[in-house]
Amino acid sequence: MKLTIFVQLQRFLVLTLLTICAAGAIYAQNEPILVPDVVDYAKLLPILPDAPPGWTADKPEGSTEDVGGFRITNVHRDYHKGEGDKAPTAAISILDSIANPDYVTATTAAWNNNSETSEGYSKSVTIDGNPGFEAFENESKHATLWVMVANRYFLQIELQNRDPKELQEWVKRVDLKKLGEIK
Repeated sequence: MKLTIFVQLQRFLVLTLLTICAAGAIYAQNEPILVPDVVDYAKLLPILPDAPPGWTADKPEGSTEDVGGFRITNVHRDYHKGEGDKAPTAAISILDSIANPDYVTATTAAWNNNSETSEGYSKSVTIDGNPGFEAFENESKHATLWVMVANRYFLQIELQNRDPKELQEWVKRVDLKKLGEIK
């Protein structure tokens, strides 16, 4: 069974995160944990943009939780254009990863791999000086853009049933400078 580029990347990112967490727990069993604290999710919610003309947006959601010895903050908002299975959708998520710098390093290092096949593509990108990664699956018309902001925030934008070039329009709706200044 062939795995799509997106599924392969997601599996890699999850395995990397789990490996880093396990290695950190083994290494630091007797060491005090000196980890910067993540921001409260309420500080990130205003960064999620309103819906563009012709689209609707769900209410933004977020949480700050304890996960395996460190805290994690995540915010998310879904966007819709029309109704039905083939209707275009978008989603924007922001993850504060300051508590796990090894995850940031491993993930952004993986973004240096570019590929293009009949199934789609994946490529490194730079958005306003921030490293990123873009992937597109031809059959499902699923486009994803990840951007690392201030070596702390993972911004993810997903589009369904849209041209992947529209990722650039969506990322412009997010104030990356303001996001990078939130502490």
